Amino acid sequence: MSNIKNLVAGAFAASIVAIALPTYAKDTYVVVAPPAYRHEVMEARPGYVIVPGAWHWQHGKHEWVAGHYVAERKGYTYHGDRWVQHDNQKWTMQKGGWSHDSDGDGVPDNADKSPNNPRRQ
Repeated sequence: MSNIKNLVAGAFAASIVAIALPTYAKDTYVVVAPPAYRHEVMEARPGYVIVPGAWHWQHGKHEWVAGHYVAERKGYTYHGDRWVQHDNQKWTMQKGGWSHDSDGDGVPDNADKSPNNPRRQ
């Protein structure tokens, strides 16, 4: 019975340590350029944003991950995943995500010269 208690206590302690330790995402550098973008046809849906499909590096090769929908966030613009080539001729994936866009012009505030332009069209 004490072996079971020790096993349960050990599993519990290991799970606490696993939760407490931060995980660090390392960039994956790939020497193989991603294939050409696949054009996907997705219809606009009210209240949703289209997350475009992208090539992801999985199992030692580029594999297509199809696009999907995410719920719209007012005041934000979504940017899809994209591959970037570096000076060393290697590629890394820049993950997409939400950027604050207070005037709704499609340009994130951190790159917008007039982020609160009242005369936007």
